[in-house]
Amino acid sequence: MAGGVTFNVIDAKDMATTEMYGNALAELAQKHPEIVGLTADLAKSTKIGVLEEKLPGRLYNMGIAEQNMFGVAAGMALSGLVPFVSTFATFASMRAGEQIRTDICYQNLNVKVIATHAGVSFGTAGTTHHCTEDLGIMRTMANLTVVCPADGLETVKALTAAYEHKGPVYIRINRGYDKPVYDSTDYDFELGRAITMHEGSDMTIIACGATVFRAREAAKILEKSDGIHARVLNMHTIKPLDTEAVLKAVKDTRRIITVEDHNIVGGLGSAVADVIASSGMGCAFLKLGIPDTFAPVGLQEDIMAYFGYDDNGILKAARELIGKVFEEKENWEDEV
Repeated sequence: MAGGVTFNVIDAKDMATTEMYGNALAELAQKHPEIVGLTADLAKSTKIGVLEEKLPGRLYNMGIAEQNMFGVAAGMALSGLVPFVSTFATFASMRAGEQIRTDICYQNLNVKVIATHAGVSFGTAGTTHHCTEDLGIMRTMANLTVVCPADGLETVKALTAAYEHKGPVYIRINRGYDKPVYDSTDYDFELGRAITMHEGSDMTIIACGATVFRAREAAKILEKSDGIHARVLNMHTIKPLDTEAVLKAVKDTRRIITVEDHNIVGGLGSAVADVIASSGMGCAFLKLGIPDTFAPVGLQEDIMAYFGYDDNGILKAARELIGKVFEEKENWEDEV
């Protein structure tokens, strides 16, 4: 690993995900002088400003000019630097989408995009600041690794993994105080490898980002109150997706639910569905998230409840899905 962090889990409970990211980046940059930061006049909001506080001269404010910022980052990468570029997810994926695609991904440059305020985590700011399309957009860009950490501590792990990975990386994080999923960073994290958060053989709930905590809590309730054993996968890397974990879940459980703080078109659910369809195997499948519409203004937890992808929504979907009956087959080859 490229290095750890000096704050602990007790500190992390009082820190927003963006704060943990800002502190972790500053500590990583202290060890690696080639790391630089770029902001589009959002150093305070995205917390990348911590880099300037701790290492003056290593953060560049490009003003409210996101497209230009990513072009500059491409030039820095070509000169041997490792730029970490931070802005709101909606600006990174849409306003500067062409520059990320053509300037960075096309040349396979070593630029790391830290996209904050993702999903509906900035729900009170309204539709212009909701970002419920970025996973669908970014996973279609060649050469780009797409990561959606479950909480602040996993964001720290993702940040280090992004530095160690040579090539462009898009890390999607929330604005606020995520429900803590992990107690420490003392666990194995590998890009492209899902993490099992709860064991189960009756169904599999595949989640990413803010929905991982909700999926795990729902699985605990299902086991205790319904006797339903749900496997929960933290699919922190959307691209490359852990196809092995998905196919194992299909074979073992025959029932799959995906949960994401994103439009159900094009995101995690669509990525999982692609794997299942390509395999030729059948299963009961349900996508939870925002149903191809724009979200209303409100708090993140209220919007999640409104669209049915919070704890209660996952419970309802799981109880419906468990009723699906399948013909018993041992030989999966005849499905193809």
